[in-house]
Amino acid sequence: MKKRITAILIILLAFANNFCSAQQPDEAVIRGLENSEREAILKGDTAMLFKLWSPDIVVNNPVNIVVTLEQIKERLRTGHIDYSSFERIIEKIAFEKNVAIVMGKETLTPQKATENAGKTVTRRFTNIWMKENGNWRLSVRQATVISVQ
Repeated sequence: MKKRITAILIILLAFANNFCSAQQPDEAVIRGLENSEREAILKGDTAMLFKLWSPDIVVNNPVNIVVTLEQIKERLRTGHIDYSSFERIIEKIAFEKNVAIVMGKETLTPQKATENAGKTVTRRFTNIWMKENGNWRLSVRQATVISVQ
């Protein structure tokens, strides 16, 4: 009986190890994409952003307006998304099939025409990445301001 229980535990541990190992590469990819997206926003690199974002992206933005890609493009063009600093701390990445859910905190300093220009803004965020045809794209985002100093 002890041998059977030991064998079952070994099989379960091997399965759990394989499951966790399979997600490690995707987690590293998502962390890299999160950083690339943050850097592209900071630099105003719209070409990179449009590669990272789904054409169907929907964002509940920090000024409490739900926007689509066209509206985001307009906010970028008019300088309403412009930061002199932007840090993102990922607290959790969860996977469900072809979906990666990223949650954490951002601290940034808006500038120029962006709301709260010159102040330090802290906000909570949730980014949802979807894998289509082997590529991860940011499809849904929510950000909520929690403090302005």
